[in-house]
Amino acid sequence: MFGLRARVAAQLPCPSQSPSSAPTTSLARFARLSTVTLAPPASAPPPARAPPPSSLSSRWGQAMSPGGTVGKSRPTTRVFCTAAGSVPREGKELLVQHLLVGEKDVRLLVDLEKSIVAGGADLSDLAVEHSLCPSKENGGMLGWIRKGQMVPEFEEAAFGAPLNKVVRCKTKFGWHLLQVLAERDQCILQDIEPEVLHSKMQDPSFIEEVQLIDVREPDEVYTVMMTGFIFVAVHSYDIKVAFLYLLHGRAKSSLPGFKVLPLRQFGTWGPVMTDEFNPEKDTYVLCHHGMRSMQVAKWLQSQGFRKVYNVAGGIHAYALKADSSIPTY
Repeated sequence: MFGLRARVAAQLPCPSQSPSSAPTTSLARFARLSTVTLAPPASAPPPARAPPPSSLSSRWGQAMSPGGTVGKSRPTTRVFCTAAGSVPREGKELLVQHLLVGEKDVRLLVDLEKSIVAGGADLSDLAVEHSLCPSKENGGMLGWIRKGQMVPEFEEAAFGAPLNKVVRCKTKFGWHLLQVLAERDQCILQDIEPEVLHSKMQDPSFIEEVQLIDVREPDEVYTVMMTGFIFVAVHSYDIKVAFLYLLHGRAKSSLPGFKVLPLRQFGTWGPVMTDEFNPEKDTYVLCHHGMRSMQVAKWLQSQGFRKVYNVAGGIHAYALKADSSIPTY
């Protein structure tokens, strides 16, 4: 019997796959996998809303998170966990699915566990039928989690559980059956200072070895130069717009090697991101002041990009701190 777990897990990105063997990303798949809501500037028309992600629902996820409304104080319930031993998983992320039953439903929990271990039932199918967690809509799939995201009892059970073994634990929410389906090295997301990026960009091989993404809008990237009576619009998709900027005496700035993926067009390029870019390569994200790029950087991290760097302060800080030839705006 093929359970919902097999269907869902097959759609999730596998860290061991090479980019060439990765499955083609579709808009529907993107909607299921996206775990970060990208909010464009207030002036931008809102992109189409994606369906709820396949990770934790916002309501239960906030409660399970130490920073959530309910989870700020450590639960007082004792830890009841069947995870055998501690599995060293420092710096790892785990792909986890689970089901949740009430605190008084211990007999049900034991029966469900027996049906999995002895009867070959699928945890994800049982989650759809019995779980109290909203993640039941996705077969109990919580997505990739890392330490610090869940309440301590659940985290201890998950990070101590062997791969594919169903274990149980108790939290203040009730009893859980959980299963770790896969693990991978934790993705890195950090700021990079403009001066450091400028130094790296002096090496011609740097641009060839990494991925550079500029998430500003096209009218921010125009660079207009004047030589006598000749006007040249570089990186401009609209000569008329570039000419208007020239009339206003404004020259826009850009950096070599950066591919422009406007945030307002996220709905267009987001679904095919893993087809166009390699999650295993270092990826640098740039915007005007570093806020939009951080949104995109977090989303890339959630999609399994191994190392993502946000240019701190954006191109504005780059112009002030690293290269004064870049015009500010």
